[in-house]
Amino acid sequence: MKSVEGKTILIIGGGLLQVPIIQTAKTMRLHTVVADMNPTSIGFQIADETILMSTKDVEGMVREAKKFSQKNTIHGVITAGTDASMTVAAVASALQLPGIRFVDAEAASNKVKMRKRLKEFGLPIPRFAPVWSMQDAKDALDELTFPLVMKPADNMGARGVIKVTNRDDLQVAFRHAKRFCPTGELILEEYMEGPELSVDALAFQGQIHMTGIADRIIEREPYFIEVGHNMPSAMPKDVLDEVERVMAGGMRALGIHLGAGKGDIKVTKDGVKIGEIAARLSGGFMSAFTYPLSTGVNLNRAALLISLGETPDNLEPVVNRVSIERSLLSKPGKLISISGVEEIKKIEGVSEVFLQSKPGDIIKEPTNNIDKSGHVIIVSDSLKEAELVFEKVKQTIVFEVDEQFSITEKEIGDQARIRFGKEICWVCKVCDGKNCASGIPGMGGVGLMETFQDNYEALSEFKILPGYIREHVSPEIHTKFLGYDLKTPIMAAPMTGVGTNMNFVMTDADYALTVVRSFSQNGSLAWLGDGASPEKYKIMLEALKKVSGKGILICKPREDESLLLERFLQAEADGVFAIGMDIDAVNFKTMVQKNLSSVTRPLEKLIRLREKTKLPFILKGIMNEEDAKLAVEGGFSAIVVSNHGGRVLDGMPGTARVLPKIAEAVNGKIPVLVDGGIRSGMDVFKMLALGASSVLVGRPVAISLVGGEDAGIRFLLQKYSEELKQSMSVTGAKTLVDIKRSMLLHKLHG
Repeated sequence: MKSVEGKTILIIGGGLLQVPIIQTAKTMRLHTVVADMNPTSIGFQIADETILMSTKDVEGMVREAKKFSQKNTIHGVITAGTDASMTVAAVASALQLPGIRFVDAEAASNKVKMRKRLKEFGLPIPRFAPVWSMQDAKDALDELTFPLVMKPADNMGARGVIKVTNRDDLQVAFRHAKRFCPTGELILEEYMEGPELSVDALAFQGQIHMTGIADRIIEREPYFIEVGHNMPSAMPKDVLDEVERVMAGGMRALGIHLGAGKGDIKVTKDGVKIGEIAARLSGGFMSAFTYPLSTGVNLNRAALLISLGETPDNLEPVVNRVSIERSLLSKPGKLISISGVEEIKKIEGVSEVFLQSKPGDIIKEPTNNIDKSGHVIIVSDSLKEAELVFEKVKQTIVFEVDEQFSITEKEIGDQARIRFGKEICWVCKVCDGKNCASGIPGMGGVGLMETFQDNYEALSEFKILPGYIREHVSPEIHTKFLGYDLKTPIMAAPMTGVGTNMNFVMTDADYALTVVRSFSQNGSLAWLGDGASPEKYKIMLEALKKVSGKGILICKPREDESLLLERFLQAEADGVFAIGMDIDAVNFKTMVQKNLSSVTRPLEKLIRLREKTKLPFILKGIMNEEDAKLAVEGGFSAIVVSNHGGRVLDGMPGTARVLPKIAEAVNGKIPVLVDGGIRSGMDVFKMLALGASSVLVGRPVAISLVGGEDAGIRFLLQKYSEELKQSMSVTGAKTLVDIKRSMLLHKLHG
């Protein structure tokens, strides 16, 4: 190998992922020229000279490279970690430098052209279709089978990539992918089930030399977020041999005969298939960090030598260690501070720590590989030891965030719409039951959904009457329910059947735990139902145990009292705050479908059941004054005015219509709660003015949880609570007990 000292290398890109190759070039005593559109890029700070130009502006970069070469000869051009291979190829061609053809670089950059080239050469790939319009996507379904993946044809870092599980998801997926697509060209391809590997390779002198193969860790469907990778791969040798064969065939098909190749390879039940192959070194800290740490081979140095027309040396590994990269993920919100970074750097095994987020940034839930707060590189003698080091890292670093900034109502709705699917819930702008995607099972109501609709209509008929000539008030909304302190009078109504009713958006266990945890953390209580299935109550009690019993279990009025007593005793043993029964669930459709008998009971039988437990006992499903009086007479702890959200019988009145007389009949002897049609803090105010002491919210909680999980619940509670305070402020109610019926105007009766 001839000496390269003093030669000039043009490096396309000056970001974090290009820094290692710039540093390597400088250790080789190369004259470094870094091109980037960002004048403050980190690469500019360490380069010998700079060119201010977008890495994607092919013509502009060729023009600037030619201009630069008139005063200083450029001997090679290269990139790493970013999709600038077309720019590199164009510059190499214009300056007659080592490189691949532009048409080949284009095929390795555009996913549609790539798929066509690989198909032409008989390489194993998923079936695919190019997509420019929504009609193209629909037409492609004649040839493709779900599940599918929609992605931009011309972007990287999993930006715009989304899984499509059915026809109804197609429109949302199309919009998401288009947002990240510079040219507008998309690709729809069949989803490849199985582990994914990341492969680095070098091509020179007619041979393809495989370097690193790593196991990628992909999570968070329907998006595809790489949260880390392990080097070397733990796959069996025969699988890795097949991966190398397929990777080499793909590089040859794409014309990558000189320089680096980076592949995403899937191991499916039908064999090894090509996800993507790019004409560059890998990003994601693999080629620059985990591979060198694992093997002792400087891959950047080898790639630089090839770009200068030299033969790379020292490609054989000299060490054999395990190196991993892991993403550091902050909770969503406004980042206040980051602590523990210096302590992490002192942990044995930690090689590098990179932070991408800084205090003041608004952190969103990641939808691609760019949206992360940081990365850590760890090296050890085994994967198990490396993972233990990462556990120490997670326990040490602290991202302090103000979670109020983490999510918007639109983001919650968009995500919920994707997860539910159009056959379950359209997440309408107004959840009034007039345009539901589903009935029961599902998120809608029974029959024509008149009961569901009247819950909303009954509340909408009331308007809030302000009064301003008075002392100013600063509203306080904290209250107590059966002695339990609540920061807000808003609790979660019991909802179960995530699989049956919500398209299996998550497990019943995850849903239950998230809702009880979120409401507890935000100073309120969640109610859980025992569900139609006989054993589901165990899942609910397990969730309640994890929050020290801070929640309420509501049981179906099962005919078999031994099943009820089983629930009561277990709830007591688990320290659950209170229990109850939704006495209106006698016609509940999901129980009828499972041939499970539910019955009404006279007061004396209900009393005998109540006496079987020491816990507060609540009756839910009260819709008339007589039942309310009997509940008081029977010594029950509280009642809930409810028509089960319109899910038991059609043609019933909205709860706001019957609440005032029920509250009057109870006369403050026990708490009166209400659910049904509550869609804002103003609705909460109306229900309190009509006689309720607290409220339960159902469908909006489910939508917020599915669309935003803990952050979604927090957003909903903050929004409704703030709207309640605003309603109190304009009417002069300082506390919840100051809210009166006279603060409302009915559009018909005044």
